[in-house]
Amino acid sequence: MTRTDSLIVERLDGRLDRVFIGGEWVRPHGQARSIVIDPSTEEPLTDMVLGDARDVADAVAAARRAFPTWSVRPVHERAALLDRIHSLILERAETFAQAISLEMGAAIAFARSTQVPVAAEHIRVARDNATSYPFLSQRGDLAIQREAIGVCGLITPWNWPLYQITAKVGPALAAGCTVVLKPSELSPLSALLFAELMHDAGVPPGVFNLVNGTGPEVGAALSAHPDVDMISITGSTRAGVLVAQAAAPTVKRVAQELGGKSPNVFLPDADLARAVPLGVAAGMRNVGQSCSAPTRMIVPRERLQEVERLAAETAASFVVGDPRSAQTTHGPVANRAQFNRVQEMIATGIAEGARLVCGGAGRPDDLRRGFYCRPTVFSSVGAPMQIAQEEIFGPVLVVLPYDSVDEAVEIANCTVYGLGAHVQGKDIVAARAVAQRIRSGQVHINHPAWSPHAPFGGYKHSGNGREYGIEGLEEYLETKAILGFH
Repeated sequence: MTRTDSLIVERLDGRLDRVFIGGEWVRPHGQARSIVIDPSTEEPLTDMVLGDARDVADAVAAARRAFPTWSVRPVHERAALLDRIHSLILERAETFAQAISLEMGAAIAFARSTQVPVAAEHIRVARDNATSYPFLSQRGDLAIQREAIGVCGLITPWNWPLYQITAKVGPALAAGCTVVLKPSELSPLSALLFAELMHDAGVPPGVFNLVNGTGPEVGAALSAHPDVDMISITGSTRAGVLVAQAAAPTVKRVAQELGGKSPNVFLPDADLARAVPLGVAAGMRNVGQSCSAPTRMIVPRERLQEVERLAAETAASFVVGDPRSAQTTHGPVANRAQFNRVQEMIATGIAEGARLVCGGAGRPDDLRRGFYCRPTVFSSVGAPMQIAQEEIFGPVLVVLPYDSVDEAVEIANCTVYGLGAHVQGKDIVAARAVAQRIRSGQVHINHPAWSPHAPFGGYKHSGNGREYGIEGLEEYLETKAILGFH
């Protein structure tokens, strides 16, 4: 480990054997331990104790005790807490960036420029929405009260470890809910730092609780607990199904942001020189470990050769290597299971007969250790191929040719997923028309800037419910009609 890596681990030394419940760091009932691996070296960083169902019960009880007071706390006081949280994230941005780079291999430049700042944005937007949202409105003598749903179990993944936490915690607290967070045990360092920050921000005891653990133990216990009113999970479609099944007997709300296989449709007039490099970069951002990554590039057949050339040139410009280096653009994938998955899917693409434009199996030639993958582009891919249907979650892009715009839309919708999508074209009217035909929760036309106000969520197997912005706040609210209010 480098000196910086050691400092991150040393800072958390007193937290790695604790859970955060009722405003205190306490020893968990759980005895199982989990080793945190540095994906750039494949060496252990540290280990930590995992909670169990009894710890979940303690955390839920603390959240339940805190709910009656927190849910009626004046909105400006809830917003003031969110403001302190936002300020502390910005103050501690470098520590968070170093932790994220260490635990899941994000290039430090990317962690600094994207992973941490966008996480802070979710808290800022939740703060602003809380102060402007009409929690009580009237229609004549009918009043509509929007009030906190209750105790929320939040299950977050390893690929955007801080960003996904703030996307859930921010609006939940803004709504007046209390929460129990289960972060991924594969990237727990930034979550522990966040719990420390919550304590320092002055969160009331029980309003925010954290229990580290596995999905089958802690996630299942949280989902099934009768005193949890809502579960919000970001993860694989398989994990989302298991959570929904566990939650069903208690009839709680379940919001799921799950897998994706997002299309990037290039209309015949698209500016390839601009759109292809941006499309490859978007598909391989965070080393392809984003559920909404546009990893299916759907292009006019007559422009296929030009697309292949531009895609290969873009992939060749990436610097794959040590995530601690400021020059690195792409570090390793986050863990061994994901590395193996990427390698298996590259082999599958070759076996299916797709044309390998660049990349391929194995690590880059100059890297001997670490979960590094070669940025890979396949072309002449058919829509039914496994590499065009299954989420790979790595730096692998597939290019699918089409002969008509109707066929392009058909290919875009030819998947069980519907999370994100992109459309490229100079004729904005035509681009809008195609965007409206794609069955997806979010569509980007010509690579616009990211917006924390844009609701995000899926159709089909990509889940249900929405995060971010006003819609993200409303997920944590119940609707009460009061007749005769006037």
